[in-house]
Amino acid sequence: MLVAISCGIFLIVLVLWEGFETIVLPRRVTRRFRLTRFFYRSTWRPWERTISSLVGPGRQETWLSIFGPLSLLLLLTIWAVGLITGFALLHWGLGSAVLTRDGEAGFLTDLYLSGTTFFTLGLGDVVPLTTLARILVVIESGMGFAFLALVIGYLPALNQSFARREVSISLLDARAGSPPTAAEMLRRHSHERGMEALRQLLHEWERWSAEFLEGHLSYPVLAYFRSQHDNQSWLAALTAILDTCALIMSGLEGACERQAELTFAMARHAVVDLSLVFRTRPREPKHDRLSPERLAALRLHLAGSGLRLREGDAFEGRLTELRLLYEPYVHALASHFHVTLPPWMEGESRADNWQSSAWESRGKGRRPSARVGIDHF
Repeated sequence: MLVAISCGIFLIVLVLWEGFETIVLPRRVTRRFRLTRFFYRSTWRPWERTISSLVGPGRQETWLSIFGPLSLLLLLTIWAVGLITGFALLHWGLGSAVLTRDGEAGFLTDLYLSGTTFFTLGLGDVVPLTTLARILVVIESGMGFAFLALVIGYLPALNQSFARREVSISLLDARAGSPPTAAEMLRRHSHERGMEALRQLLHEWERWSAEFLEGHLSYPVLAYFRSQHDNQSWLAALTAILDTCALIMSGLEGACERQAELTFAMARHAVVDLSLVFRTRPREPKHDRLSPERLAALRLHLAGSGLRLREGDAFEGRLTELRLLYEPYVHALASHFHVTLPPWMEGESRADNWQSSAWESRGKGRRPSARVGIDHF
């Protein structure tokens, strides 16, 4: 019975500590083992591999998006079951001092008493007899109320953080394309006073990166919540911003270099810290996102809009140096979350998300040109 009491106390303390770190004090911790971290490691990979194997490419994003909300509900259920089982072990270890209608007592009866107490049902068909058993019932009942209150406060905080993240990603659609790319972001800001607008955009994304880092370190489950469109994601948007800053810092004439440096530092900080949280070791990509041929095409693309990248080895060396600071991390995160990284420049013209709809695709198949209405943003 001493083993049952010890196991019950350990289980209750473990769940309470996990809930405290995850909800009350939601920050990255240095302990090697966390129940929540282990839960997501052991559930995400099987889910992702199952979806990749059984679901076609067109429906994978929909099924992958289910994991975030579903895993959150499952985690809360695990916490509740852990507390109920822990108190049941305490009752059982203390000799099952309860009175039932049929006179039988045992672990299942203690588990039933614990469940009805935790959810404050108050059925009265199982009654604690000893003072210590009554004290346990009162403590568990209070924990049940506290658990419900924490969940009620936790879910709105998650939704608000997710909404703030997605607003900026949606705003990037008309400013950088779908998916967002560095080339399109620069091209759409090549008009008169466009560099000032780009500076303001990068300033907003510097703050977005800081808020994103704080929110996702506090609530890592948010990283599994996916965007509304298949060609949008927090990682794709962050990568496009880093690509844009890298081009400006390497040598885009007339651009806002200082603001690009500040935004690059904050955005790179975000991807590095998230790679630590999710234990995604940085790795070199299998395919170069910006080969020499693509870089030459990128130069011509920007030159057509009046933007000029510097020539020479100094530019290419600086760009390579900057890319090494973040690309291994974003590639590792993309592999973990099953997300496609955006190219530096789209190979063909595509309509933005705001320019297309499912109703148009059901009609004559006509879609508006990707160039319509964006050159003067």
